[in-house]
Amino acid sequence: MRALTYQGPYRVQVEQKPDPRIEHPQDVVLKVTRAAICGSDLHLLHGLVPDTRVGCTFGHEFTGVVEEVGKEVAQLKKGDRVVVPFNISCGTCFYCQRGLTGNCENSNPGSDVASGVYGYSHTTGGFDGGQAEYVRVPFADVGPMKIPDDMDDESVLFLSDILPTGYQAAEMGEIKGGETVVVFGAGPVGLFAMKSAWLMGAGRVVAVDHVPYRLEFARKFANVETVNFKEVGDIVLHLKEMFEGRGPDVCIDAVGMEAEGSRAHRVLGLGLKLEAGAPTVIEWCINTVRKGGNVSIIGVYGPPWNFVPIGTAMNKGLTLRMNQANTRRYMPHLLEHIQKGRIDAKGIITHRFPLEQAPDAYHLFAQKRDGCVKCVLMPHGHA
Repeated sequence: MRALTYQGPYRVQVEQKPDPRIEHPQDVVLKVTRAAICGSDLHLLHGLVPDTRVGCTFGHEFTGVVEEVGKEVAQLKKGDRVVVPFNISCGTCFYCQRGLTGNCENSNPGSDVASGVYGYSHTTGGFDGGQAEYVRVPFADVGPMKIPDDMDDESVLFLSDILPTGYQAAEMGEIKGGETVVVFGAGPVGLFAMKSAWLMGAGRVVAVDHVPYRLEFARKFANVETVNFKEVGDIVLHLKEMFEGRGPDVCIDAVGMEAEGSRAHRVLGLGLKLEAGAPTVIEWCINTVRKGGNVSIIGVYGPPWNFVPIGTAMNKGLTLRMNQANTRRYMPHLLEHIQKGRIDAKGIITHRFPLEQAPDAYHLFAQKRDGCVKCVLMPHGHA
């Protein structure tokens, strides 16, 4: 099959790889119909994630058609159309039983951090991702969700990751009605966090970014106020003043470590293979939010080091919540929001490419050119 492969920092190419096969009776093999490029894929592209091996295939946001079925799979059959959560979860372990599928202990054994994840280095299990013609899906009765016959793949594609991730970000902020919310980052996850905040009853939502076209997109797509942090003197003081000098009730970090990495991160990350990131946005959240407020962190960081003003958080009486998104638990609920027109999930797609042009798509997305918000790959053309 044809698949995107990692060739080292800043280099990916499409080449021939062996077709995936059934390796366990609970596996299926999918023919991939759509695969998106995620902001966190840029961390891989830029060499910032440890144990990203040459030849591996990225991609943890995808839909597909079931091609082969393991003998123990009961819920799926050949020909079913499915959307697949980015977390690989067994459904039976301590964490899965509690709905914490992003923390499954069987799909990435030996790790005390994340579950298995498609196409996200050997630190998350070494599973090949979906930016390919075909992909192997383990625990097929647990993760994949069938796509309704009257819906196209792109309408539900983002149930795989960024829509549940944005929704969980808002939920962790404990938005119940009337709260004021600041979302740092107007990328795809931030956009869905903004939409979700409104769905939960937020009274006011402000987006913070520095890329003008992303802020304009946020105004139109999510109906929010916007602040360009490069156009104000002190972003923390500016935001506090927008909220009566106290700050907002909720701050959401939808940025994480900068996709390019800070200068120190590039030196340490590339030199020592330590994934962590500049905690700039965490600092902004802690310093901006009102006393007794909530900080929700959904942006990707990594161990082992981050310099966070935890003393300020303690003295302000803040609640900090964070996790990988527990994608599967939100998928049915968010599907209903899409079906009822409350969220136009595919409305964030700005670019579509055949699989062969995936390297160009990566660089366009990474460099924030041509108004790119979200890229989708089509491994089998428009079918």
